[in-house]
Amino acid sequence: MSNKPEPMITGLLTVAPRYCGPPNSANGGYIAGRLSTFVGDSAQVSLLRPPPLNTAMQVATRSDGGVDLINNDGIVATAIPATARVSITAVPDFDVACAASERTFPAALHKIPQCFVCGPGRNHGDGLRIHVGPVDPADSEWSGTLAAPWVPAAALADGQGEVGAEFVWAALDCPTAYACGSLDGMPPVLLGRQTVSVARRPRAGEHCVVVATQTGHDGRKYFADAVLVGADGQQIAVCNAIWIEVSEAQLLGSA
Repeated sequence: MSNKPEPMITGLLTVAPRYCGPPNSANGGYIAGRLSTFVGDSAQVSLLRPPPLNTAMQVATRSDGGVDLINNDGIVATAIPATARVSITAVPDFDVACAASERTFPAALHKIPQCFVCGPGRNHGDGLRIHVGPVDPADSEWSGTLAAPWVPAAALADGQGEVGAEFVWAALDCPTAYACGSLDGMPPVLLGRQTVSVARRPRAGEHCVVVATQTGHDGRKYFADAVLVGADGQQIAVCNAIWIEVSEAQLLGSA
C-alpha cells in the first residue's frame, strides 16, 4: 500500500473549442494562463500533452505550492510559482508595430489557421489575430525583434474592464512561436513551457504592443522571449517560452 497522499482537487478547468490552437487541442498560452491563476501572477507552466477541448480536467494542488492539471490520460500540465526575465529593452511604438505586423509571413503558409491567437482564418472579434513580423524591413530571416499591435476586445475583459490573465498569456504565446520562424513560415512546433510574470492586466481597448525574439535553438527545442507593453509604454507582462518541434501530423493531432 502506498503512503503517497492523494492530490487535493481544488477546481475544474474546461476549454471551449473557441480557444483552440491546433484543431483538436487548446491554445497553449490560453490554457497556461488559465492554470497560472491557481499559483499567482508569476508562474511557469509546463505542457506535458496536448490539452483537450470540451473536457473537464481536474486542478490538483501539490505540497510544493504548484498545481497539476489532470484528465483520464494523466497529467496534462503543471504550474509552479516562477519569475520570467527577459533582455528585451527596446519596444517599438504602436504604429511601428502595425507596420511590422504587415510584414508577417503569408497566411497560406500558416499551419494552424484556426488558432485562437494567431490564426489568419479567425474573424476579427473571434480570434486575437496577433501576427508579429520583423520591425526591420530588411530582416528577412527574422533574427531581430518581431512586433505586432494588440487592442484587446471588450469581450475579453471583466466587469472592471481588465483583460483576463489567460488572454495576456495567450497574447505572449504565439509571438514566441513566430520568433522560431521566418518569412517562409514557422516550423511545426508545440508549446512545451511558458513562464510569464504579469505586472498588471491591460484594459479593453488599450493600444498594446507585443514584441518577441528568438533566444536560442537546440535540436528540437526553440527558445524565445516576449514582452507586452501598454499604451503608457510600460511593461504589462514578460515571457520566456520553450517550443518543441514535432511532425506536422503531431501538430495537427492526427498522430
